[in-house]
Amino acid sequence: MSGQSQYTPKSDFAKWLERRLPILGFVYDSFVAYPTPKNLNYMWTFGAILSFMLVAQIVTGIVLAMHYTPETTLAFDSVEKIMRDVNWGWVLRYAHANGASMFFLAVYIHISRGLYYGSYKEPREVLWILGVFIFMIMMATGFLGYVLPWGQMSFWAATVITNLFSALPVVGPSITTWLLGDYAVGNATLNRFFALHYLLPFIIVAVVALHVWALHVTGQNNPAGVEVKNVEKETVPFTPYATMKDGFAIGVFLVLYAWMVFFVPNYLGHPDNYIEANPLVTPPHIVPEWYFLPFYAILRAIPSKLLGVIALFASILILAALPWLDTSKVKSGSYRPQFRKAYWVFIAACVGLGYLGSQPAEGVFLWCARILTFYYFFHFLFILPWLSRNEKTEPEPESIEAAVNGRGVSHA
Repeated sequence: MSGQSQYTPKSDFAKWLERRLPILGFVYDSFVAYPTPKNLNYMWTFGAILSFMLVAQIVTGIVLAMHYTPETTLAFDSVEKIMRDVNWGWVLRYAHANGASMFFLAVYIHISRGLYYGSYKEPREVLWILGVFIFMIMMATGFLGYVLPWGQMSFWAATVITNLFSALPVVGPSITTWLLGDYAVGNATLNRFFALHYLLPFIIVAVVALHVWALHVTGQNNPAGVEVKNVEKETVPFTPYATMKDGFAIGVFLVLYAWMVFFVPNYLGHPDNYIEANPLVTPPHIVPEWYFLPFYAILRAIPSKLLGVIALFASILILAALPWLDTSKVKSGSYRPQFRKAYWVFIAACVGLGYLGSQPAEGVFLWCARILTFYYFFHFLFILPWLSRNEKTEPEPESIEAAVNGRGVSHA
Protein backbone atom coordinates (compact mmCIF):
# COMPACT_ATOMS: atom_id res chain seq x y z
CA MET A 1 0.00 0.00 0.00
CA SER A 2 3.00 2.32 0.47
CA GLY A 3 5.13 3.57 -2.38
CA GLN A 4 5.35 6.52 -4.77
CA SER A 5 3.10 9.41 -3.74
CA GLN A 6 0.08 10.07 -5.95
CA TYR A 7 -0.08 13.73 -4.90
CA THR A 8 0.66 16.37 -7.53
CA PRO A 9 1.05 19.86 -6.05
CA LYS A 10 -0.61 22.60 -8.10
CA SER A 11 0.31 25.92 -6.48
CA ASP A 12 3.85 27.28 -6.27
CA PHE A 13 3.69 27.22 -2.48
CA ALA A 14 2.58 23.55 -2.45
CA LYS A 15 5.43 22.63 -4.82
CA TRP A 16 7.92 24.52 -2.65
CA LEU A 17 6.68 22.84 0.54
CA GLU A 18 6.45 19.37 -1.01
CA ARG A 19 10.13 19.44 -1.99
CA ARG A 20 11.13 20.29 1.56
CA LEU A 21 8.47 18.62 3.72
CA PRO A 22 6.06 16.33 1.83
CA ILE A 23 3.32 16.63 4.42
CA LEU A 24 0.62 17.50 1.87
CA GLY A 25 1.49 14.38 -0.11
CA PHE A 26 1.38 12.32 3.09
CA VAL A 27 -2.10 13.62 3.96
CA TYR A 28 -3.34 13.08 0.40
CA ASP A 29 -2.01 9.53 0.17
CA SER A 30 -3.24 8.62 3.69
CA PHE A 31 -6.67 10.22 3.81
CA VAL A 32 -7.76 10.99 0.25
CA ALA A 33 -6.40 8.55 -2.33
CA TYR A 34 -5.74 5.68 0.09
CA PRO A 35 -7.37 2.53 -1.43
CA THR A 36 -10.09 1.15 0.84
CA PRO A 37 -11.73 -2.27 0.33
CA LYS A 38 -15.18 -1.63 -1.10
CA ASN A 39 -16.91 -4.22 1.10
CA LEU A 40 -16.22 -2.55 4.46
CA ASN A 41 -19.26 -2.29 6.73
CA TYR A 42 -20.00 0.12 9.58
CA MET A 43 -17.95 -1.96 12.01
CA TRP A 44 -14.93 -0.41 10.29
CA THR A 45 -15.96 3.12 11.32
CA PHE A 46 -14.90 2.73 14.95
CA GLY A 47 -11.30 3.61 14.16
CA ALA A 48 -12.48 7.08 13.12
CA ILE A 49 -14.79 7.27 16.15
CA LEU A 50 -11.86 6.42 18.43
CA SER A 51 -9.71 9.10 16.78
CA PHE A 52 -12.46 11.65 17.38
CA MET A 53 -12.87 10.59 21.02
CA LEU A 54 -9.11 10.74 21.63
CA VAL A 55 -9.02 14.35 20.42
CA ALA A 56 -12.13 15.19 22.47
CA GLN A 57 -10.60 13.72 25.63
CA ILE A 58 -7.32 15.57 25.15
CA VAL A 59 -9.00 18.94 24.47
CA THR A 60 -11.43 18.72 27.41
CA GLY A 61 -8.67 17.33 29.63
CA ILE A 62 -6.29 20.21 28.91
CA VAL A 63 -8.97 22.80 29.75
CA LEU A 64 -9.94 20.95 32.94
CA ALA A 65 -6.28 20.76 33.99
CA MET A 66 -6.17 24.58 33.92
CA HIS A 67 -8.66 24.66 36.79
CA TYR A 68 -7.89 21.45 38.70
CA THR A 69 -5.72 21.48 41.83
CA PRO A 70 -3.80 18.22 42.47
CA GLU A 71 -3.65 18.57 46.26
CA THR A 72 -5.54 16.32 48.64
CA THR A 73 -7.23 19.10 50.63
CA LEU A 74 -8.20 21.04 47.49
CA ALA A 75 -8.78 18.47 44.71
CA PHE A 76 -12.40 17.63 45.56
CA ASP A 77 -13.33 21.30 45.98
CA SER A 78 -11.56 22.23 42.74
CA VAL A 79 -13.75 19.76 40.84
CA GLU A 80 -16.83 21.32 42.48
CA LYS A 81 -15.54 24.77 41.53
CA ILE A 82 -15.19 23.62 37.90
CA MET A 83 -18.78 22.41 37.99
CA ARG A 84 -20.22 25.56 39.59
CA ASP A 85 -18.01 28.58 38.85
CA VAL A 86 -16.07 27.94 35.63
CA ASN A 87 -17.90 29.02 32.47
CA TRP A 88 -19.24 25.84 30.84
CA GLY A 89 -17.18 23.88 33.37
CA TRP A 90 -19.99 21.38 34.01
CA VAL A 91 -20.15 20.58 30.28
CA LEU A 92 -16.38 20.07 30.11
CA ARG A 93 -16.32 17.88 33.21
CA TYR A 94 -19.28 15.75 32.13
CA ALA A 95 -17.95 15.52 28.55
CA HIS A 96 -14.57 14.32 29.85
CA ALA A 97 -15.96 11.87 32.41
CA ASN A 98 -18.55 10.36 30.07
CA GLY A 99 -16.10 10.61 27.18
CA ALA A 100 -13.95 8.00 28.94
CA SER A 101 -16.91 5.61 28.96
CA MET A 102 -17.70 6.33 25.32
CA PHE A 103 -14.02 5.87 24.43
CA PHE A 104 -13.96 2.43 26.05
CA LEU A 105 -17.31 1.46 24.53
CA ALA A 106 -15.89 2.23 21.08
CA VAL A 107 -12.61 0.42 21.74
CA TYR A 108 -14.41 -2.72 22.97
CA ILE A 109 -16.51 -2.79 19.79
CA HIS A 110 -13.32 -2.16 17.76
CA ILE A 111 -11.54 -5.07 19.45
CA SER A 112 -14.58 -7.35 19.08
CA ARG A 113 -14.69 -6.63 15.36
CA GLY A 114 -10.99 -7.48 15.09
CA LEU A 115 -11.52 -10.74 16.96
CA TYR A 116 -14.43 -11.81 14.74
CA TYR A 117 -12.89 -10.89 11.38
CA GLY A 118 -9.36 -12.06 12.20
CA SER A 119 -7.71 -8.65 11.95
CA TYR A 120 -4.80 -9.96 14.03
CA LYS A 121 -3.71 -12.49 11.40
CA GLU A 122 -0.84 -12.20 8.93
CA PRO A 123 0.26 -9.67 7.74
CA ARG A 124 -1.29 -7.48 10.47
CA GLU A 125 0.39 -8.90 13.58
CA VAL A 126 2.31 -5.71 14.42
CA LEU A 127 -0.79 -3.60 13.76
CA TRP A 128 -2.73 -5.75 16.26
CA ILE A 129 0.02 -5.70 18.91
CA LEU A 130 0.20 -1.91 18.70
CA GLY A 131 -3.57 -1.86 19.23
CA VAL A 132 -3.21 -4.00 22.37
CA PHE A 133 -0.51 -1.62 23.60
CA ILE A 134 -2.86 1.34 23.05
CA PHE A 135 -5.56 -0.50 25.01
CA MET A 136 -3.19 -1.02 27.95
CA ILE A 137 -2.20 2.65 28.03
CA MET A 138 -5.89 3.60 27.81
CA MET A 139 -6.63 1.46 30.86
CA ALA A 140 -3.78 3.05 32.82
CA THR A 141 -4.94 6.53 31.78
CA GLY A 142 -8.55 5.77 32.70
CA PHE A 143 -7.56 4.47 36.14
CA LEU A 144 -5.36 7.49 36.87
CA GLY A 145 -8.15 9.84 35.82
CA TYR A 146 -10.64 8.04 38.05
CA VAL A 147 -8.50 8.92 41.08
CA LEU A 148 -8.30 12.67 40.38
CA PRO A 149 -11.79 13.75 41.64
CA TRP A 150 -10.61 12.50 45.06
CA GLY A 151 -13.94 11.08 46.10
CA GLN A 152 -14.37 8.04 48.30
CA MET A 153 -14.33 5.56 45.42
CA SER A 154 -11.36 7.35 43.84
CA PHE A 155 -9.29 7.10 47.01
CA TRP A 156 -10.07 3.49 47.79
CA ALA A 157 -9.66 2.36 44.18
CA ALA A 158 -6.18 3.92 44.25
CA THR A 159 -5.46 2.14 47.53
CA VAL A 160 -6.56 -1.27 46.22
CA ILE A 161 -4.83 -1.07 42.83
CA THR A 162 -1.51 0.33 44.05
CA ASN A 163 -1.34 -2.35 46.74
CA LEU A 164 -1.60 -5.03 44.06
CA PHE A 165 1.95 -4.29 42.94
CA SER A 166 3.25 -5.16 46.41
CA ALA A 167 2.41 -8.80 45.60
CA LEU A 168 5.16 -8.91 42.96
CA PRO A 169 8.30 -10.62 44.30
CA VAL A 170 11.49 -8.57 44.81
CA VAL A 171 10.45 -5.43 42.89
CA GLY A 172 6.85 -5.17 44.16
CA PRO A 173 7.41 -3.01 47.26
CA SER A 174 9.69 -0.62 45.35
CA ILE A 175 7.17 -0.18 42.54
CA THR A 176 4.39 0.42 45.08
CA THR A 177 6.42 3.06 46.91
CA TRP A 178 7.31 4.75 43.61
CA LEU A 179 3.66 4.88 42.58
CA LEU A 180 2.53 6.20 45.95
CA GLY A 181 5.45 8.60 46.45
CA ASP A 182 4.97 7.73 50.12
CA TYR A 183 3.93 4.79 52.23
CA ALA A 184 0.19 5.36 51.75
CA VAL A 185 -2.11 7.01 49.23
CA GLY A 186 -1.82 10.74 49.79
CA ASN A 187 -0.73 14.06 48.34
CA ALA A 188 2.36 12.69 46.58
CA THR A 189 0.21 9.95 45.00
CA LEU A 190 -2.34 12.46 43.70
CA ASN A 191 0.40 14.63 42.17
CA ARG A 192 2.00 11.66 40.43
CA PHE A 193 -1.32 10.38 39.13
CA PHE A 194 -2.21 13.83 37.80
CA ALA A 195 1.14 14.16 36.00
CA LEU A 196 0.86 10.68 34.48
CA HIS A 197 -2.79 11.18 33.52
CA TYR A 198 -1.79 14.34 31.64
CA LEU A 199 1.18 12.66 29.93
CA LEU A 200 -0.21 9.29 28.84
CA PRO A 201 -2.76 10.57 26.28
CA PHE A 202 0.10 12.07 24.27
CA ILE A 203 1.87 8.71 24.38
CA ILE A 204 -1.38 7.20 23.08
CA VAL A 205 -1.28 9.70 20.20
CA ALA A 206 2.28 8.58 19.34
CA VAL A 207 1.34 4.88 19.38
CA VAL A 208 -1.83 5.62 17.37
CA ALA A 209 0.39 7.22 14.74
CA LEU A 210 2.40 3.97 14.57
CA HIS A 211 -0.87 2.02 14.47
CA VAL A 212 -2.11 4.05 11.48
CA TRP A 213 1.29 3.76 9.80
CA ALA A 214 1.20 -0.03 10.16
CA LEU A 215 -2.37 -0.02 8.80
CA HIS A 216 -1.31 1.87 5.68
CA VAL A 217 1.58 -0.52 5.07
CA THR A 218 -0.49 -3.73 5.26
CA GLY A 219 -3.84 -2.33 4.13
CA GLN A 220 -7.18 -2.79 5.86
CA ASN A 221 -8.74 -6.13 6.57
CA ASN A 222 -12.33 -6.59 5.36
CA PRO A 223 -15.41 -8.70 6.20
CA ALA A 224 -14.49 -11.35 3.63
CA GLY A 225 -11.02 -11.73 5.12
CA VAL A 226 -9.34 -11.96 1.70
CA GLU A 227 -6.56 -9.65 0.56
CA VAL A 228 -6.96 -7.08 -2.19
CA LYS A 229 -5.95 -8.59 -5.53
CA ASN A 230 -7.07 -5.90 -7.94
CA VAL A 231 -6.78 -2.38 -6.54
CA GLU A 232 -8.88 -0.79 -9.28
CA LYS A 233 -11.83 -3.21 -9.02
CA GLU A 234 -11.81 -4.06 -5.32
CA THR A 235 -11.08 -0.74 -3.66
CA VAL A 236 -12.44 2.81 -3.57
CA PRO A 237 -10.63 6.02 -2.57
CA PHE A 238 -10.76 6.76 1.16
CA THR A 239 -12.28 10.15 0.34
CA PRO A 240 -15.19 10.55 -0.20
CA TYR A 241 -16.37 6.95 0.33
CA ALA A 242 -14.88 6.05 3.71
CA THR A 243 -14.86 9.61 5.04
CA MET A 244 -18.59 10.01 4.40
CA LYS A 245 -19.34 6.69 6.12
CA ASP A 246 -17.04 7.57 9.03
CA GLY A 247 -18.64 11.01 9.30
CA PHE A 248 -22.13 9.56 9.49
CA ALA A 249 -21.06 6.99 12.11
CA ILE A 250 -19.39 9.70 14.22
CA GLY A 251 -22.61 11.73 14.00
CA VAL A 252 -24.68 8.80 15.29
CA PHE A 253 -22.12 8.16 18.03
CA LEU A 254 -22.24 11.83 19.01
CA VAL A 255 -26.00 11.60 19.54
CA LEU A 256 -25.42 8.90 22.18
CA TYR A 257 -22.50 10.87 23.63
CA ALA A 258 -24.57 14.07 23.86
CA TRP A 259 -27.45 12.19 25.47
CA MET A 260 -25.09 10.90 28.14
CA VAL A 261 -23.57 14.35 28.79
CA PHE A 262 -26.77 16.41 28.83
CA PHE A 263 -29.45 14.03 30.12
CA VAL A 264 -27.83 11.30 32.28
CA PRO A 265 -24.33 12.61 33.09
CA ASN A 266 -24.09 10.79 36.42
CA TYR A 267 -25.68 7.52 35.35
CA LEU A 268 -22.38 5.62 35.21
CA GLY A 269 -20.85 7.33 38.26
CA HIS A 270 -20.77 5.80 41.74
CA PRO A 271 -22.65 7.76 44.45
CA ASP A 272 -19.74 7.38 46.91
CA ASN A 273 -17.49 9.33 44.58
CA TYR A 274 -19.54 12.45 45.34
CA ILE A 275 -18.31 12.20 48.93
CA GLU A 276 -14.84 13.63 49.62
CA ALA A 277 -12.14 11.01 50.23
CA ASN A 278 -11.86 9.88 53.84
CA PRO A 279 -9.08 7.38 54.68
CA LEU A 280 -10.89 6.48 57.93
CA VAL A 281 -14.12 5.30 56.25
CA THR A 282 -13.99 2.28 53.93
CA PRO A 283 -16.92 1.89 51.46
CA PRO A 284 -18.76 -1.41 51.93
CA HIS A 285 -18.17 -2.37 48.28
CA ILE A 286 -15.32 -0.90 46.23
CA VAL A 287 -16.26 -0.85 42.53
CA PRO A 288 -14.21 0.56 39.63
CA GLU A 289 -15.64 2.11 36.46
CA TRP A 290 -17.69 -0.25 34.28
CA TYR A 291 -14.97 -0.67 31.67
CA PHE A 292 -12.63 -2.23 34.26
CA LEU A 293 -15.20 -4.63 35.71
CA PRO A 294 -14.35 -7.80 33.67
CA PHE A 295 -10.69 -7.53 34.64
CA TYR A 296 -11.60 -6.67 38.24
CA ALA A 297 -13.67 -9.86 38.37
CA ILE A 298 -10.68 -11.87 37.11
CA LEU A 299 -8.46 -10.26 39.75
CA ARG A 300 -10.83 -11.11 42.61
CA ALA A 301 -11.66 -14.60 41.35
CA ILE A 302 -8.25 -15.97 42.28
CA PRO A 303 -7.54 -16.45 46.02
CA SER A 304 -3.80 -15.77 45.74
CA LYS A 305 -2.95 -12.06 45.51
CA LEU A 306 0.12 -12.70 43.35
CA LEU A 307 -1.68 -15.09 40.99
CA GLY A 308 -4.58 -12.64 40.78
CA VAL A 309 -2.25 -9.86 39.66
CA ILE A 310 -0.59 -12.18 37.13
CA ALA A 311 -4.02 -13.23 35.79
CA LEU A 312 -5.10 -9.58 35.55
CA PHE A 313 -2.15 -8.60 33.36
CA ALA A 314 -2.23 -11.90 31.46
CA SER A 315 -5.88 -11.34 30.54
CA ILE A 316 -4.81 -8.27 28.55
CA LEU A 317 -1.41 -9.42 27.29
CA ILE A 318 -2.86 -12.68 25.95
CA LEU A 319 -4.57 -10.61 23.25
CA ALA A 320 -1.13 -9.78 21.84
CA ALA A 321 -0.44 -13.52 21.39
CA LEU A 322 -3.59 -14.09 19.30
CA PRO A 323 -1.78 -14.20 15.92
CA TRP A 324 0.07 -17.28 17.16
CA LEU A 325 -2.80 -18.88 19.08
CA ASP A 326 -5.30 -18.76 16.21
CA THR A 327 -3.38 -20.04 13.20
CA SER A 328 -6.33 -20.80 10.92
CA LYS A 329 -5.71 -19.68 7.35
CA VAL A 330 -9.27 -18.39 7.15
CA LYS A 331 -9.45 -14.92 8.68
CA SER A 332 -13.12 -14.02 8.79
CA GLY A 333 -15.49 -15.63 11.27
CA SER A 334 -18.14 -15.47 8.53
CA TYR A 335 -16.62 -18.67 7.06
CA ARG A 336 -15.79 -20.43 10.34
CA PRO A 337 -19.02 -21.94 11.77
CA GLN A 338 -17.52 -23.43 14.95
CA PHE A 339 -15.42 -20.35 15.60
CA ARG A 340 -18.58 -18.22 15.43
CA LYS A 341 -20.19 -20.23 18.23
CA ALA A 342 -17.04 -20.04 20.36
CA TYR A 343 -16.78 -16.30 19.67
CA TRP A 344 -20.28 -15.54 20.94
CA VAL A 345 -19.79 -17.74 24.01
CA PHE A 346 -16.59 -15.80 24.70
CA ILE A 347 -18.41 -12.44 24.34
CA ALA A 348 -21.11 -13.69 26.74
CA ALA A 349 -18.37 -14.74 29.21
CA CYS A 350 -16.83 -11.24 29.06
CA VAL A 351 -20.22 -9.61 29.68
CA GLY A 352 -20.77 -12.04 32.55
CA LEU A 353 -17.41 -11.13 34.06
CA GLY A 354 -18.36 -7.47 33.79
CA TYR A 355 -21.54 -8.10 35.78
CA LEU A 356 -19.72 -10.21 38.38
CA GLY A 357 -17.09 -7.50 38.80
CA SER A 358 -19.83 -5.19 40.03
CA GLN A 359 -21.03 -7.71 42.65
CA PRO A 360 -19.51 -8.63 46.03
CA ALA A 361 -16.71 -11.20 45.77
CA GLU A 362 -18.54 -13.83 47.79
CA GLY A 363 -20.82 -16.83 47.47
CA VAL A 364 -22.22 -17.70 44.07
CA PHE A 365 -20.80 -14.51 42.51
CA LEU A 366 -17.26 -15.57 43.38
CA TRP A 367 -17.69 -19.11 42.04
CA CYS A 368 -19.25 -17.87 38.81
CA ALA A 369 -16.36 -15.43 38.40
CA ARG A 370 -13.89 -18.30 38.80
CA ILE A 371 -15.71 -20.39 36.20
CA LEU A 372 -15.80 -17.53 33.68
CA THR A 373 -12.16 -16.63 34.40
CA PHE A 374 -11.18 -20.21 33.62
CA TYR A 375 -13.22 -20.09 30.42
CA TYR A 376 -11.66 -16.74 29.41
CA PHE A 377 -8.17 -18.25 29.32
CA PHE A 378 -9.42 -21.64 28.08
CA HIS A 379 -10.88 -19.88 25.00
CA PHE A 380 -7.51 -18.40 24.02
CA LEU A 381 -5.18 -21.22 25.08
CA PHE A 382 -7.18 -24.29 24.03
CA ILE A 383 -10.31 -23.57 22.00
CA LEU A 384 -8.70 -21.29 19.40
CA PRO A 385 -5.62 -23.52 18.82
CA TRP A 386 -7.88 -26.58 18.55
CA LEU A 387 -10.21 -24.88 16.08
CA SER A 388 -7.22 -23.75 14.03
CA ARG A 389 -6.23 -27.37 13.47
CA ASN A 390 -9.57 -29.16 13.33
CA GLU A 391 -12.33 -26.79 12.21
CA LYS A 392 -13.99 -27.45 8.87
CA THR A 393 -14.36 -24.01 7.32
CA GLU A 394 -16.78 -22.85 4.66
CA PRO A 395 -15.49 -21.80 1.22
CA GLU A 396 -14.17 -18.23 1.10
CA PRO A 397 -14.88 -15.93 -1.84
CA GLU A 398 -12.11 -15.83 -4.41
CA SER A 399 -11.83 -12.05 -4.10
CA ILE A 400 -13.43 -8.97 -2.59
CA GLU A 401 -15.21 -8.44 -5.90
CA ALA A 402 -16.74 -11.93 -5.63
CA ALA A 403 -17.81 -11.23 -2.03
CA VAL A 404 -19.49 -7.97 -3.05
CA ASN A 405 -21.34 -9.72 -5.89
CA GLY A 406 -22.34 -12.67 -3.70
CA ARG A 407 -20.27 -15.26 -5.58
CA GLY A 408 -18.68 -18.00 -3.52
CA VAL A 409 -20.10 -16.61 -0.29
CA SER A 410 -21.75 -18.94 2.18
CA HIS A 411 -25.02 -17.67 3.60
CA ALA A 412 -25.12 -20.18 6.46
